[in-house]
Amino acid sequence: MKQHRYQITVTHTALPDGSAPPEARSLQFETGNHDDILNIVDKVRQRGDLPEADATAFAVGLKLFSEVMLQHRQLPLFADFAPHFRQFMQQLKQRPEAQ
Repeated sequence: MKQHRYQITVTHTALPDGSAPPEARSLQFETGNHDDILNIVDKVRQRGDLPEADATAFAVGLKLFSEVMLQHRQLPLFADFAPHFRQFMQQLKQRPEAQ
């Protein structure tokens, strides 16, 4: 399957109390997705259901998770969850934008 390619970087910037982490840590990886994640992020932000930063985190997390689940759908790990996820995605796509 042809995919869009992405480089993802996660950097730990603060502890729960707001202070700096004891050591600067980050991770970086490359991954693919059948959808244009940046376009999906724009659409989720425009819906207005969530504040912009939350909408961004939600959309990116959802697309990364769903692609892994799609690629490994035969695994027992996803067997019980897959029908619920499909239902969630259908509802998300059909739901009108927040007012």
